[in-house]
Amino acid sequence: MEHVQAYPPPAAPSAYPPLATPISMIGPQYCYPQPVDLAVVRKVLTITEGNFAVTDINGNIMFKIKGKFFSIHDRRLLTDAAGNPVCTLRPKIMTVHDRWQVFRGESTEEKDLIFTVKRSSMIQLKTKLHVFLATNPKEDVCDFRVEGSWLERSCTIYSGESNTILAQMHKKHSVESVLLGKDKFMVTVYPNVDYAFVVALIAILDGINQDDDA
Repeated sequence: MEHVQAYPPPAAPSAYPPLATPISMIGPQYCYPQPVDLAVVRKVLTITEGNFAVTDINGNIMFKIKGKFFSIHDRRLLTDAAGNPVCTLRPKIMTVHDRWQVFRGESTEEKDLIFTVKRSSMIQLKTKLHVFLATNPKEDVCDFRVEGSWLERSCTIYSGESNTILAQMHKKHSVESVLLGKDKFMVTVYPNVDYAFVVALIAILDGINQDDDA
């Protein structure tokens, strides 16, 4: 399939004030000056390379997750629509539900570490994750955090310990999704926020909560 790297269609622009400085974790090409709406589709029967895909609001695939979600040793690879590696998601061995690392491309070397995700709440019904950049090894204060309910698909991504929202999830049901066994929800990524970074966080949320959905 021919791949054209293009920005996804923007969401309605008025309600989302842009950040003064773009937040680019994975790459500046994933930062857009307007809000971006993405659809996350899990358990898609027609996708053989994994059970997780991200599309724009017109249904065009933006990202895929390759790799099994049920092996503690398995790495998950986030790719673009053409299959080019974007980043690798890896649970820390023996702490699969507590800590994940994200590396650039297909690497798992420390020099290519982008950020680490740590679960700060063990209560299943309430999600709280802290995100630490590779440049913040002490992890005294988080660089980003995720809060909300994964069960309701209503998590919000914030900047550090502030109330500055970077992205929000919204559940979406349809007759088609029920019949085909799909689990689809929307994510609104705010202006100047790296939407590949947001997708990687959502894929980690999915991995952390796999037992809850089993």
